Amino acid sequence: MNPTSRKKKIWTVVRTAFFVLILWTIWGNVTVKTTVWDIKDNSIPEGFDGYRIAQISDLHNAEFGENHAKLLSILEKEQPNIIVITGDLVDANHTDMDIAVSFAEQATQIAPCYYVTGNHEAWLGERYDDLEKRLKDCGVNVLRNQAERITANGDSVWLMGVDDPDFAESGIFDLSSCIIAAKAEHTGNEAEYKILLSHRPELFHTYVKEGIHLVFCGHAHGGQFRLPFIGGLVAPNQGIFPQYDSGIYQEKDTTMVVSRGIGNSIIPVRLNNRPEVVIAVMHT
Repeated sequence: MNPTSRKKKIWTVVRTAFFVLILWTIWGNVTVKTTVWDIKDNSIPEGFDGYRIAQISDLHNAEFGENHAKLLSILEKEQPNIIVITGDLVDANHTDMDIAVSFAEQATQIAPCYYVTGNHEAWLGERYDDLEKRLKDCGVNVLRNQAERITANGDSVWLMGVDDPDFAESGIFDLSSCIIAAKAEHTGNEAEYKILLSHRPELFHTYVKEGIHLVFCGHAHGGQFRLPFIGGLVAPNQGIFPQYDSGIYQEKDTTMVVSRGIGNSIIPVRLNNRPEVVIAVMHT
C-alpha cells in the first residue's frame, strides 16, 4: 500500500470512529437506563422481602418523552412499592416548576412518592416554598429532617429524609444533627431498619456513624464523563475522580446507593454515562 492510500485509510478510520463516538454520545444522553440493585441484609424485616424502591435523582427539569412519557413508562413497568426522589428535581439556572411538578404529580399515580431537597432547591431561595407547596398539594411526601414509618405485609421500617447542606442558613451544616432530628420523629427501637434519603453521597461516613442501614443519594451525576475501568471524572463537592459517583457502597452495616441521575446542569453533556432510573429490591 502506497503512503497516500495508507493516509486515506487512516483518515477514514478516524472519521468513522469520530462519527460513532458522536452517535454513542447522543444516544447516551437521550435514553434512560434502568439499573436494578439487590439489597441483601438480614436486618430487613421479612415483610419487606422483594420490596421495590424506585429512585429518581437530579432530574434538573429534564423531560424524556412528551410530558415525561418515557420516564413514567419505565416506572410503571417496574411496579415499585414507593418512588424516592433524591433532590435537584428542578434546576436553579433555568427553573421550570411546571415540568417538575407535572412529573411528580404523575409519579404519585404509580406509587407513593417521597422527596428530599438538593442543592438546586436550596439555590431557589424564597421560590422553594412555592415548589414545596405544589409538591405537597399533588401528594408528594416531602421529608425535611423528618421520618415516616412505611409498612409492608405487617412489618415496618423507618424512612427518613434530610435537607441538602446548602439550606444551612449559617453556612455551617451538621448532618448528624439533621439525622438525629429525623430519628426523633419516631420512638422505635434504634435497631429498627432505617432508610435515609439524602442528596449528598460524599457524606457517606456520617451515614455509617449514625447507623443508617440503607441510603439513597444522587448529586454526583455519575462523574459526568465516565472512563472505562476508572469511573467518573468529576463530581460536585468531590472533585476529580470522585470516590462515590455511581452504584453501591458498603461499610459496616450501611449500604449506600448512588444514582447517576437523569438530567444535567452546568455541564450539559454526559459521556459514557447514561441517565438512569434505579430500582432497589430488598431481600432478607
